[in-house]
Amino acid sequence: MIAGTRGRTSRAGRLRLRQLEIIGLIAVQAGLAAALSWWLAFNLLGNPNPVFAPTAAVGTIAAAIGQRTRRTFELLFGVGLGIAIGDGLVLLIGTGPWQTGIIVTLAIGVALGLTGRGGTVVSQVGGTAVLIATLSSTQQNLELPRIVDAVTGSLVGLLVVALLLPLHPMRVLRRAVPPVFDALARNLHETEAAIRTRNSDRAVEAMDGLRAMGPDVERLREALSGAEEVVTVAPARWHWRRHYQRYERGVAYLTRVVADSQNLARRSATMVQYDEKIPGDLPDAVAALADAVRQLQREVRSDRDHDGTRRHALRAAAGAGRATGRELPSFATSVATQVRVTASDLLRATGCSVDEANQQVRDAARGGERGVRPHFS
Repeated sequence: MIAGTRGRTSRAGRLRLRQLEIIGLIAVQAGLAAALSWWLAFNLLGNPNPVFAPTAAVGTIAAAIGQRTRRTFELLFGVGLGIAIGDGLVLLIGTGPWQTGIIVTLAIGVALGLTGRGGTVVSQVGGTAVLIATLSSTQQNLELPRIVDAVTGSLVGLLVVALLLPLHPMRVLRRAVPPVFDALARNLHETEAAIRTRNSDRAVEAMDGLRAMGPDVERLREALSGAEEVVTVAPARWHWRRHYQRYERGVAYLTRVVADSQNLARRSATMVQYDEKIPGDLPDAVAALADAVRQLQREVRSDRDHDGTRRHALRAAAGAGRATGRELPSFATSVATQVRVTASDLLRATGCSVDEANQQVRDAARGGERGVRPHFS
């Protein structure tokens, strides 16, 4: 137990260190982009007060990883829309405190109507409209410097992200993947233990633990989006595309395995609460699923073939087949069926096609049915 605690502490420390490395790199990216954009706007473009260029650059860098390109286009669109609305309304109603209120109200309303949500477009429309409404009476030709600053800052931000200091796509993914694997395997083992001991409270806790995985899964999806952005726009990271594509496929089915496991835990909790007869092979099958998840994590981390994961997944399917070798109560049957569904998605996460995965699970389950008859606990 002490060794296990030390191992978890060591893994947590490594993950935290990796997270700090990424945070530090993003901070350096933002500082470099701000400095470069200010220098370009001041020295090359002749803007004596280039406030908006570094602001746009930092806004691009600070966007969620994987959304920077989209944020850049949203920023430029928002600036252009804000200028159009602000200039048009200033010509119609002039400037002043109540005019500023009307201009900003209409600008925000139009932006929300076009986008349907808040975000970069709305904030840039509102900020630009305020600028036009409050300063156009004292400063002329604000529009072109604002647009030039926005374009300069945004492009410098993308340049830093793509060429000068690109993130390492695998580090982004390796920070986000372990929490999903750890929580999934842990709660599958808890489900197994709950079935084996007929402990309904433990079954409900496992079910709640799997349901609580939403934030971890969302962070994994965001990390995948960030890795896609890096391997797409950063030439220095193009050689990681094959690894990214492998992760992309695996993550798509891993999230399905999470959903499968949530259904499995819910049905298992009901089976235990109804005090149904439980075949001894059923908790073994759930344990094999947890072993398959752990093995998949090791194989992904070391970039190895997935033979071990497939063996565990098929062992789970065979256990489900043995459990259904005789007539079962309704919820026990549904648990066995869900084990097979989960095993199929695990096989697909290793690269098997849909037909191949389903066929292997069917064959393993039929082999289990023809094997040793299950005993009931």
